[in-house]
Amino acid sequence: MKLIGLLTLLISSLAIGQTNQKDWKTLNENGYEIQYPDGWDLDKSGQMGTSFILLSRLSLPQDKFRENVNLMIQDLKGMNIDLIKYVEISEGQIRTLITNGDIIASNRQKANGLDYQKVIYTGDQGIYKLKFEQYYWVKNEKAIVLTFTCEINQFEKYKEIGERILNSFKLQ
Repeated sequence: MKLIGLLTLLISSLAIGQTNQKDWKTLNENGYEIQYPDGWDLDKSGQMGTSFILLSRLSLPQDKFRENVNLMIQDLKGMNIDLIKYVEISEGQIRTLITNGDIIASNRQKANGLDYQKVIYTGDQGIYKLKFEQYYWVKNEKAIVLTFTCEINQFEKYKEIGERILNSFKLQ
């Protein structure tokens, strides 16, 4: 009897951490598509040069930072920058422009027939100690940068949902 109770508790607690795919929304724009949880807010105001920002809800009253995913598209027309060069430039900027910037991992990936770079790094932004997971693509003389940003101490809590959002991104 105790074993059944334990299994039920384990399965229930695993289910709580899951977000049902049917509870997700799809943002379908010219050139890309991304899915995100219904409980996250979509901001398409273009602030800070973003195409969009997806924002988590604050988890506690004292919580001041909203974990987020954002997309930036940079025009590289005439600059002759491929993915290799873009990664080199971006990693240099992380090391020199981000306070306490530290690259944890950087590796080439492939999804939906396109190569991209996955970069994970930490750094400080004002009072926040943050962890970033970024995906870079270079396509049609544009750099597409998709970023998941989280407070370092919340990263493990949000990692699964953040990566599900990142991995739902499709360039068209």
